[in-house]
Amino acid sequence: MSTALPEWLYPGPPGGWTADMLDHLPPDAPRHVELIDGSLLLRPPQTRFHMRTLRLFENHLTPPPHLAVIREMPATLGPRQRPEPDVMLVARMTIRDDTTSFRPEDVHLVIEVASAESIDRDRTTKPIKYANSGIQHLWRVEQDHGSPVVYTFEPEPAVRTYVPTGIHRKRLQTHIGFDVDIDLHLDQPPN
Repeated sequence: MSTALPEWLYPGPPGGWTADMLDHLPPDAPRHVELIDGSLLLRPPQTRFHMRTLRLFENHLTPPPHLAVIREMPATLGPRQRPEPDVMLVARMTIRDDTTSFRPEDVHLVIEVASAESIDRDRTTKPIKYANSGIQHLWRVEQDHGSPVVYTFEPEPAVRTYVPTGIHRKRLQTHIGFDVDIDLHLDQPPN
């Protein structure tokens, strides 16, 4: 069984999509759409692991008051780049009721929870784009036998690319301008 693509999606605008176009997609457009290199990426349904991992970070990441945890909202990195990280820490003062995307200078941390469909983008494409835009911290989460493994990165200033700062299993302890200590077991109650 095949499903026809909606007319607005294919072939798309001449020259590709731009970040500002995503705020004007038709009402029947999928809720979560990313823009990478001018191409739209439609996100497939999430797995239980993915949703539980997002909830873990949303409930247990406790930033200082000037930062806020935001889930599943895009960051506009350039005219043809508007990825939608799973979780971000953003400057609290930039959050308004009409906010649809965040600028990279307002993003402190990006968290990507990798899935079978996104693993290549989460390991290669997105880190390059996040580092080039100046986002200071990236965490990539992968599944290992049902448990999250968190790979942490920050930019090396001389080459403006991310370097690994740790691989975390069972507990995530790091410093990203404030101390982080998160039990990575997925079945814990919220704070």
